[in-house]
Amino acid sequence: MKNNNRKLDFTRLKTISLKKRKSKVSIKDFAKTASAGDTFSLFLDSLPNILAAKDFKTIIAALKNARKKKKAIILMIGAHVVKCGLNPILIDLMRKGFITAVAINGASAIHDFELAFCGKTSEEVEGSIKDGSFGMSRETAEFFNEAIREAAASGQGLGKTLGELIIKKRLAFRRFSLLAGSIDSGVPLTVHVAIGTDIIHPHPGCDGAALGAGAMQDFRAFMETVSRLSGGVVMNIGSAVIMPEVFLKAVSTARNLGFSLENFTAVCFDMIKHYRPMQNVVKRPTASGGKGYYVIGHHEIMLPLLYRALVEGEK
Repeated sequence: MKNNNRKLDFTRLKTISLKKRKSKVSIKDFAKTASAGDTFSLFLDSLPNILAAKDFKTIIAALKNARKKKKAIILMIGAHVVKCGLNPILIDLMRKGFITAVAINGASAIHDFELAFCGKTSEEVEGSIKDGSFGMSRETAEFFNEAIREAAASGQGLGKTLGELIIKKRLAFRRFSLLAGSIDSGVPLTVHVAIGTDIIHPHPGCDGAALGAGAMQDFRAFMETVSRLSGGVVMNIGSAVIMPEVFLKAVSTARNLGFSLENFTAVCFDMIKHYRPMQNVVKRPTASGGKGYYVIGHHEIMLPLLYRALVEGEK
């Protein structure tokens, strides 16, 4: 038996040279100082080439490369992105070719309409839930239920119908609408709903069959878009459940039908890490080829930074 009572002899420790030891951090990757009046390009270059800052630079490069090579750049968002006042920069990215398809949940579409209709959105739930007035906005329900019926009848889906209706009715603030912007820019936008999640669903005019028909048309259109993702970029911003679940099914369906979907970049921007975005967007779809990134930060800060980095140098 070994003598477990033997004392440690620290003089026998084996050491290595610090200069030869592999280290993860080097001063060559440190942040750079700046001067007043420096360009945004210099600011971006001044970020440390470490952790999230390194990922951010890599994401920018992937987006620029995808646009240059005319690959798909899919944007998926949750409602908070719309409520943070980011529609103008997303619309401009659509026009500039940095977004080739948009997919949103039902709440995003509702906030988008309300902004186009009266320039404001997002009710105080804590107060209105007490008397049952939460979700009872008349114009929102009437507009959406009209669009739902038209989408089912035309067979063109919810996203396109909502955008066309906002333009047709000449809503006062339609220039701030993603739905309308998708029509103007020619970038397809699909709306993905779950029954019971949106304020329009309890209203008597809501036709479940028509809603399902329009949503199904958009889901099929989204699957077509995802089938062309190889070499491109998909970004999930602020959707914790619906868009990651929709995306995973679209990826599986496309691969089942013979599309390889390899070597694409998957990105999540959110304020905290969520299970489904991490698994269903960043990890699982890229496991057989591709890269995934998850960047934490407030949407109202990170998206303007992303936008500015992308348009820097644009004419």
